[in-house]
Amino acid sequence: MEFTASQIASFIDGQIIGDESTVITGVSPIENGESGHLSFIAQDRFSHFLDTSKCSVIIVSEKLIDKVNYNPTLIVVKDAYLSFQILMNLYQEMQGRKEGIETGSSIHETAVIGEKAYIGAFTYVSEKARIGEGAQIYPHVYIGKGVKIGKNCKIDSGARIYDYCIIGDNCVIHSNTVVGGDGFGFQPTAEGFKKIPQLGNVIIEDDVEIGSNCSIDRATIGSTIIGKGTKIDNLIQIAHNVKIGQNNVIAAQAGIAGSTTIGDWNQIGGQVGVVGHIKIGNQVKIQAQSGVNSSVNDKETLYGSPAISYNDYLRNYVHFRNFTEIVRRINNLEDTSKDKTNE
Repeated sequence: MEFTASQIASFIDGQIIGDESTVITGVSPIENGESGHLSFIAQDRFSHFLDTSKCSVIIVSEKLIDKVNYNPTLIVVKDAYLSFQILMNLYQEMQGRKEGIETGSSIHETAVIGEKAYIGAFTYVSEKARIGEGAQIYPHVYIGKGVKIGKNCKIDSGARIYDYCIIGDNCVIHSNTVVGGDGFGFQPTAEGFKKIPQLGNVIIEDDVEIGSNCSIDRATIGSTIIGKGTKIDNLIQIAHNVKIGQNNVIAAQAGIAGSTTIGDWNQIGGQVGVVGHIKIGNQVKIQAQSGVNSSVNDKETLYGSPAISYNDYLRNYVHFRNFTEIVRRINNLEDTSKDKTNE
């Protein structure tokens, strides 16, 4: 697809410096720019590319402009990174949206499919399921009984949405993720561990994105809840009856045990482990590989296993790195003390 600088500027409310009729046919990273391509510069450390890049059009943050003329055509915006992101999302929508039901899919007669939705080949939609307007359900997806999927959702190939789970509007679920599998509930008895039925569901609110190969377990009773705007990376386990608030980000390989409650606007690093039945507040930052075994107040930053205050961890880590030398000095002091006693 071809766009002129003028068309691109109209999408992101930018001001043009240079030839507004310049045509671009692709995009490049600014370090490897090509003629006929578009790129962006949002940080001062890349500003030298304004004069050296081969890109034909560059989106640039207004704070970086310091002269009148440049070699490429510029589109000046307040925040180049954000504007480029908006542009990529628009382009993806133009390119990737499909409609209709492909041959080979199986849709129960009681299921309801919204207007302009897409159902890919070999997808199975169970009885009384409801698929919202404009939803994109790719091939080989399983949608269970009574599932509700909102408007403009994207469910990638191989995802599994189990019975009675609810997904809001504008959600993205990547390949091979399972929503609504049984929670890990077993009762010890004299004969061994007996399974506790998992009778609840999962509720995913609007604007949530879930990466590939995640498992979000259904509640024993009630609902496991993922709050509006939360973004979940790949390879994450969220156990039964967990309640996650709004606008959290959770990085890869994290695990959250059952019945834990997490507030809003938290950042949870990769490989973090969170025990069950605790409460994590709002605006908490948990550094990668931390193990959280007790409740956390608002705005804390944690590190370590078991996790402690990030600043406390750094202070103590300095001593830990010198621990061998500290022990040697203590031993020397003890030896000196013994020698004086023997005298």
